[in-house]
Amino acid sequence: MTPWVLLDSTQVPGNGGVLRLYQRGDEFSITIVGQGELMNSRVHGSEDALAEHTCTRLAGGLEPRLLIGGLGMGFTLAAALRHVGERAEVWVAELVPAVVAWNRGPIGAVAGHPLQDPRVRVREADVARILTVEQQAYDAILLDVDNGPEGLTRKENDWLYGVDGLNAAYAALRPRGVLAVWSAGPDADFLQRLRKVGFAVDEVRVRAHGSKGARHTLWFARRDV
Repeated sequence: MTPWVLLDSTQVPGNGGVLRLYQRGDEFSITIVGQGELMNSRVHGSEDALAEHTCTRLAGGLEPRLLIGGLGMGFTLAAALRHVGERAEVWVAELVPAVVAWNRGPIGAVAGHPLQDPRVRVREADVARILTVEQQAYDAILLDVDNGPEGLTRKENDWLYGVDGLNAAYAALRPRGVLAVWSAGPDADFLQRLRKVGFAVDEVRVRAHGSKGARHTLWFARRDV
């Protein structure tokens, strides 16, 4: 069997651990030291679905403005670009500068080099910080940060999935805007928090890889006013 080769490693800001990028043939893996694999280039069905389901829920404007929290390997971004028009604007907030560099370099091809699309803007920043200063700025906010509300590898992400973070996301959305959240598994408490903030929520379960693999949970929360 072809062995994994370590390409790079980087510290996550805020004592969030160490990320490592590995390659084996045409397959790539990003791990966090001591906690295992975060993502793999061959398993991205639920990331694609996060963007696809979000775009079908948009109000139909010709110039939607999206914010994606967490670049990962670029699959959510690539899927969003396939489902919005040429006049869309898609912002990506990525906390770890090296992840942006990896997507511009060794892993860019796996998702079709979405960062090269002229509709894309990248901010190397914590998406939580962006949400605290934006008001009615986005038609959709897609959060693929950490492993979801309960699968946290970085303690600072607690705020993002708590009531304060959800209130900030609500305020950053335009009326009829959609907050989409990816999670490794279901979370009844998080669902209740979404509703408490005022969202109308759909919960969808999808496979990680086509019709195979683990079932991941997606929430689509609409701001109706």
